[in-house]
Amino acid sequence: MRHDGSVTEPVFLESVAAEIEAHVGGSGWDRPPVLFALVRADRFAADEPDTAAKLGLAEGVGDALTPIEQEDLPDGPLDETLAQIAWPDSVGGCALSQEIVMLPPAAEAELADVDAAAAAASSHPERREARLVVAVLRDGSSASVLRLRSTDGGDEALLTGPDLAPNLAAALLATLE
Repeated sequence: MRHDGSVTEPVFLESVAAEIEAHVGGSGWDRPPVLFALVRADRFAADEPDTAAKLGLAEGVGDALTPIEQEDLPDGPLDETLAQIAWPDSVGGCALSQEIVMLPPAAEAELADVDAAAAAASSHPERREARLVVAVLRDGSSASVLRLRSTDGGDEALLTGPDLAPNLAAALLATLE
């Protein structure tokens, strides 16, 4: 969803976010955040023909987005790390996969102290762990997918929504400015 409320490429971008979630999920749980550049395949093929050929991309592939996993993020607060990132014009968007802890609304309301909330949430008996992927494009469109970690060893269905993590979407958009 664009910041002006109009919708552009929601299903397309949601598919990219789901592809990233599947890729990261293939390595299992308990992973640090993973950042991806989103590059238009045709531009990537034109700018980096050798690399594009190794990836099976050729010119004329259209404007499909190719997610390119970046190097590991440095340790430290994620918001501070994202604030230091600036993408070149050749990057059309970016995405971040991050594991989070979710609480029911009633339990969340009990956590008044924001500084202690993370520690309290991670040990709360009603917590749910999840993998969140947020993808954004330079035009302001965004998509989010969330997979809950099952308590019985499997994975639950993929949940989608444009506003699952609006603050993270805003932080990712700022890296594209």
